Parts: sequence; structure tokens; C-alpha cells
Amino acid sequence: MRLMPRSLAGRFVLLLLLTLVVAQGAAFILFSGERLKAVREAHRENVVLRAAGLVRLLEDTPAELHGRVVQAASSRVLRFWIAEESDIDPPAGDAPASALAGELAHALGIDPGRVRVAATTLPSRFFRDRDDGERQEHRRLHRERRGWGPERRWHLRWLALSIRLPDGRWLNAVTGPAPGAPRWGWRFLLSLLFSGVAVALVAVLVTRRLTRPMRQLSEAADRFGRGEAVDELPVEGPQEARRTVRAFNRMRARLDRYLSDRTAMLAAISHDLRTPITSLRLRAEFVEDVETRAKIIETLDEMQRMTEAALAFIREGVESEATRTVDIDALVDSVVADLADVGSDVSFTGGVKLPLPCRPAALRRALRNVIENAVAYGERARVRLVPQADELHIIIEDDGPGIPDADHDRVFDPFVRLDESRSREGGGVGLGLAIARSIVRGHGGDIDLENRAEGGLSATLRLPRDG
Repeated sequence: MRLMPRSLAGRFVLLLLLTLVVAQGAAFILFSGERLKAVREAHRENVVLRAAGLVRLLEDTPAELHGRVVQAASSRVLRFWIAEESDIDPPAGDAPASALAGELAHALGIDPGRVRVAATTLPSRFFRDRDDGERQEHRRLHRERRGWGPERRWHLRWLALSIRLPDGRWLNAVTGPAPGAPRWGWRFLLSLLFSGVAVALVAVLVTRRLTRPMRQLSEAADRFGRGEAVDELPVEGPQEARRTVRAFNRMRARLDRYLSDRTAMLAAISHDLRTPITSLRLRAEFVEDVETRAKIIETLDEMQRMTEAALAFIREGVESEATRTVDIDALVDSVVADLADVGSDVSFTGGVKLPLPCRPAALRRALRNVIENAVAYGERARVRLVPQADELHIIIEDDGPGIPDADHDRVFDPFVRLDESRSREGGGVGLGLAIARSIVRGHGGDIDLENRAEGGLSATLRLPRDG
């Protein structure tokens, strides 16, 4: 599985190439069988035609020339000679031999009883009177095929035949097994190579065109998940891809409309609440009891802050700041410097020059909220950057008491404050960390909390580096 391509185009090309190789292999086996059959038929026909032609020639030639004619008709692997008796005794029931004998008799127009055909594995005696060159050739052929006993296939054995001539003598012949099919050679390999290259090129072009809508959809979904503005995608490609793109466009439009309506509703609620809050504050001024009046006004102020904070939290999720690539080291350093200027005990260990696609204003707000929280509850904050393979970690550590493990996730819920004894004016309404996590998740990352062994809390902002 490690060698399997990960992309759809790569897998499709590999599948087509494997299919091509299997198909070519099957065709090679089938065509090899046909070629071998044709070669054997040609060999058999050649033996029949040469034997029949030699018989006719001997019938028209004086007897004193028969020896020279037979010698001239013989070759290295097909030997003819004339004898008073047949040198073979064909076994009974040998169907291939009987068929060849009948074919030879039909070609000569003679009685099949005058033709004898047999298969043999030890034809050395038929070459005993030949010269050394022919004997060596015979031994080479015999060594290549030795071990083929009668149980082997008939066409792989030596063939001997005898034809009785009109004068009563016998024309004997022996030949080696039918040759194998000729090799395919470099032309076949070149054809296979060209076919593979052509199929691969077509597959790459087709798959790239087919998967282009899916690539666009993947990129748009990733940007939309990061909170970026995404235009409506063009509907193109196969039917399945068109349906998927249409569904994404509808989902994006519905989410945009939902978030816009929710923000408008909360803005209207915030605006409508201002009037009764102001009215209550005016009426509170007529309360004669000073302590009661102060508590009422304090409650009204808290209601107003919570309303405005809730509106800011909702607006953070729908504001569409443009994404651009910034030097994250410089951005974090500027946030730390601003907090240090107002007296916060915060330090930064930078030096990592790393460009990062983000929404700078939103990310600055998230960093500021987390660092301010560390300074407020942990006395001081130390910030450092740690690049990872596919992420960037912004680690913020403090020296405070830490947070119980069970509250590590609850602390990010809106309006949650673990230390209720702190002043609302100094500690806010519990939306700082919620806004920070919303911003970081809008960038495709997250925030993790962990208690340090030596004391204090460590907050890690994980941001993707792939943009």
C-alpha cells in the first residue's frame, strides 16, 4: 500500500496501466498459441509437400538417378533415403500418425496402405550413414529435446515416415520436431511501451479534467472553514461533481444568510435594549437610598457590557477580513510590545521568520486576549514560537495556579469565569478566551491548555502552515 499513489489521477493511471499489461499478456498468450499452431501446420504441410513432390519426381526419374535426387532433397533436419524395406513400424491406434498418413496418401492419390507414419524419440539410426556435420546437428537437436518419452505431446517428437514406391522400394524420411513459434522481438516491446505511454498521457489529461471541480471544491471548503469569503463555484465537470458543487454553493449561501441574519438580530436586540437600560438608569437616579441606587446602576452597567460583549462575540464570527500572508514573528512581537508598553509583564522569544497566511487583525485580537488572560491570572506571560511539520505553535506560559483538567474545555465557553470573586470590571464578562478560540478555529487551528509540571498554565495556539 505504500507504493499506491494517493491522488485519484495516480491511482487511475496505475489501474489503466495494470489493465493494459494484463490485457497485453493475455493477448500475447493467445497470439503465441495461434502463431505456434500456424508454425506447426506449416511444418507439417512442408513435410507432406516435400515428400509428395519427391515421390512424383522419383516416378519420372530413371532409377539410376534416384540416389542423387534423394540426396539433393535431403537437408540437415529432413533426411530422405530409399531402402528395400520400410524402416518404421507405426504403432496401432496412433491417431495423429494415421491422420498424417492419410493426408500424405491423399496428396499423392495413392492407397493409404502404402504410407506409414510414426513418432519416435530415438532417431539416431536414421543418421548413422551421414557425415560428421549432420550427425553433430542431429545430436544437438536431440539433446535439446531429450527426455520426451511417448507420454509427451506428439508434435514434440521426431517424425518418421515411409512411402512405398511403384517399383516396390520404400522412400524413408525422418525429421525433427516442429520448431517453436518465432520470438516477438523488440517490436512487440516497443509497441507495449508506446501503448503504455499513450494510455498514461490520456489518463492523466482526463483525470485532471475530471478532478478539477473536486480540487476547486476542496480549496473552497478549506477557505470557507477558515472564515474567508468564498465566491460561488462554477458548476462544471461530470454529473456527480456538478451535484456536489451545487450542494456546496447552496450550503455556503445558507450559512452566509444565517450568520448575517443572526448578527442583524443581535444588533437589533442590543440596540433595543439600550432604550430600556437608559430608561431604568434615569429612574434609578430618583431612588433615594444611595446604596440601592448604586447597586441598580451597577447591575444596569453590567447588563450593558454583557450585551455589547455578546454582540462583539457574534460579530467576530462573521466579519470577513481579507486573508494575507504576514511575518508571524513580527505580528506576535508587536502584540507583546503593545502589552509591555502598558505595564504587562510579558516577554517574547522569537527569531522564527515564517510567513503565515492569516487574518492579521483577528489573530492579533486572539493573541492579545490569551496573553492578557495569562498576565491577569498568572502574573506574567512568556511567549514563544515553535514551528512543526505542518503547523505553527504559539505557546504562552504563565506562573499562575493553573486550571483543573476538568475545566480546560469549559473555560472557553462564553460568559464562563472560573474565579467569580474577581471584579467584573477587571476580569471582564468571560468572553475573551471564547473569542480567541473562535478566531483560531476560524483559521483552521485550535487552542490547547495544559498545566505545567513546574507550576502555571501553558496555552498552545495551533495554526496550520499550508494556508
